[in-house]
This record gives sequence, structure tokens and C-alpha cells, in this order.
Amino acid sequence: MKNRAPYKILVVQTAFIGDAILASAILEKLHEHYPDAYIDYLVRKGNEGLFKGHPFIRETIVFDKKNGKYKNFLQLIGKIRDNKYDLLFNAQRFLTTGLITAFSGAGVTVGFDKNPMSFLFSKKIKHTISAYQEGDSETTVHETDRNHALISEFTDEKTAKPRLYPTESDFDAVEKFKQGKYICMAPTSVWFTKQFPKDKWAELLGALPNDFNVYLLGAPSDKEECQAIIEVSDNKNITNLAGELSLLQSAALMKDAKMNYVNDSAPMHLCSSVDAPVCAIYCSTIPGFGFGPLSDESYIVETKEKLKCRPCGLHGHKACPEGHFKCAYGIDKNNLLQVLHKRS
Repeated sequence: MKNRAPYKILVVQTAFIGDAILASAILEKLHEHYPDAYIDYLVRKGNEGLFKGHPFIRETIVFDKKNGKYKNFLQLIGKIRDNKYDLLFNAQRFLTTGLITAFSGAGVTVGFDKNPMSFLFSKKIKHTISAYQEGDSETTVHETDRNHALISEFTDEKTAKPRLYPTESDFDAVEKFKQGKYICMAPTSVWFTKQFPKDKWAELLGALPNDFNVYLLGAPSDKEECQAIIEVSDNKNITNLAGELSLLQSAALMKDAKMNYVNDSAPMHLCSSVDAPVCAIYCSTIPGFGFGPLSDESYIVETKEKLKCRPCGLHGHKACPEGHFKCAYGIDKNNLLQVLHKRS
């Protein structure tokens, strides 16, 4: 298939921000092997800003799942069929994207065997989340490796890293915050049990050297929570930027930080996408699930106590099922500070 160009290729990932960022590794590898191809990326509404100005994407196609979902779904199918894709790679395992793939009219469709519509795909790829057992020494399979299996037959066996491309205007927008040494923190998460507690963030902030500026990052909905952390902290060098920056602007700021402290959530993947130094704090989830940081300078901090209840789920919960949240409160701030000292 490599002898004909240009190909039309569609990559599908309409899950959350972190999933869309991780699947960007597929775009990197496809462009490497098909530099003249037209590559489109289908994402959920709200994630399209991540790929503004992306050099390898012809069009970012948006699926609005909330407003008129079924009408939008039918219109989306029509648009995809009209584009007459040669190749379609579906990085999701759920019914809706399975239907999109099955009825896309693409020449070759590839997706995971866990997708309920996979029996209609041209090729099915086995999908496995690493099993976790206490003392298990098995090699963790990263999500980027799982995604790469979709395209390995069409490219090669080497997995690419995810990458985003903040524009010059994104870097210009955050330049004023880069005067002197600084640290970024993204203290919130959609899932409560993935989120390092407010008082623990405040404890870390209070222990930081006073010559660092600290920027709290997040969505507009995170601004109140970030402000609450500031109010219980003794640190006087904190600026609440939650809701003030776009995702790409946040990535541009994180890129040059001395350290980025994040939960097991989307900001961790933002760091990976621009190779920013990162310390990922794992509470209820574990790196063994395969969603860990990929920056060249990456650190993982988690409780050292062996808890029978951890992990309690792949994505976390709205509250600790056991009521004690030891996976978070068992994390020592000194282990987090050691990461910064390695960079100083």
C-alpha cells in the first residue's frame, strides 16, 4: 500500500483529553511512513483545540456527543463516507466509534477486538490492560504501545511518542509567566480518587523553596478548587491560572517549568506531548495500567504501603470505596520534594 499516494487516513479517538493526546502518537508514525497522506483526526467536541495548527492533520473532525447526539452521529457518518478513506484506525473500544468504523465505507478498517462492532472491521487487534497482582513483575504495556498495534502492519514495530504542537502565539501568551524559576501544578481530576487531596497539595506547597513561582493549572471548572488550595497554603508565590489558559498554552508553560506536579490525569499527558519534566502522583490507580508519563524526565510517586484495595479501578471513583483514602494520604511530601531536588 505504500506505493500509492496520497492516501486518505482517518484516526478515531473520541474519548477524553488524555486519550486523544496519547493517540496522537499514531499521527506521528503515520506521517513518518505516509508523508504525503491526508490524515484526519476524529475527536470529541472540546478536544479539537489540542490539535490547532497540528502540522500533520488535514482536518480535525469534531463529534458533538452532547447536543443532538444522534443527528450529529448520522451527519458524521455521512461526512466520513463522503471522504472515502483508504484506511481507518479506531483507537476506541466502544459501540459508537465501532458503528462509525463499520459504516465508514473506508477501504480498510482496523480496531480493537473489545469493540462490540469489531466483527465488521477488516482487522481486529487484541487489546489487553495489564493485570495487577501484588508482586507481579510483568512488563507494563503502555497505552501508546496498545494503540501502535493498530498501525504496526502499515508502518513498523517502533512506537512513537505522543506529541502536540503549541503555536508561536501559545508560547507568546505564557512568556510573561516564565520570568525566573517556576513550578506548575495541576491539582484536580475528574475522578476524586485520582486526585491528590487539597490539604496534601497545600502541605507540598508550604514545603517548596520560596524562590519558585508556582502556577496552578486547570479548566475553568477547577478555578474554585485551586483557589481553595491557595487559601489553606502558607506559600505566597502561587498564581491561580485555572481557566485562564488554553490546553496548548498550558502545555507551552509546562514545557519550561522546573517541575510539573500532576495527578494521573490529562495534564500528565500534556507534559508527555511536549517532553516537559513531570512528577505524576498516583493515588487509587497504578502505573501498571499503562497510562504513565512518557517525558524523558519523568517521575512517579505513590504510597509505599501495600494496600489490598489498590487499585480500586481503572479510572477511579467519586469517593474512596473503603472510606480511608490511604492511597493518597500515605504519600510522603518528602518523596515529592526529592524529585524537585534532582532538577535543582
